[in-house]
Amino acid sequence: LLDGALPGLPRLGFPIVDVRDLADLHIRAMTAPGMHGERFLGSGEFLWMKDIAEILKYRLGAQAKKVPTRRLPDFLLKVSALFDPTVRMVVPELGRRRQCDARHAEQVLGWKTRPAAESIVDCAQSLLAAGLVK
Repeated sequence: LLDGALPGLPRLGFPIVDVRDLADLHIRAMTAPGMHGERFLGSGEFLWMKDIAEILKYRLGAQAKKVPTRRLPDFLLKVSALFDPTVRMVVPELGRRRQCDARHAEQVLGWKTRPAAESIVDCAQSLLAAGLVK
């Protein structure tokens, strides 16, 4: 989103979880007694791409000047999918809200995720600082 490569925002969303929180979950699961055979799902707050773009614009200001803000209509993506295999892969996901339940990790290990907005901004600032956004 930061490099402006997308002309607009498809109606897609994702559960957001910070890699630092996932690392914490792994350590908790490895070091907590009696966890052999347990499975823990690390997931966070669901956000639409539109939400992510708004967070970037609001929190990063001029550094997010290329982030698109308009939503791409589903029909336009479906037409594009006829010619572009990459777009074709995302069409079935348009409008789908996939939420994962991390309560088991929270209840058993005391695991918490940081706010999604914090993770998004930290990630963007890291990419910008490393010169990975053109």
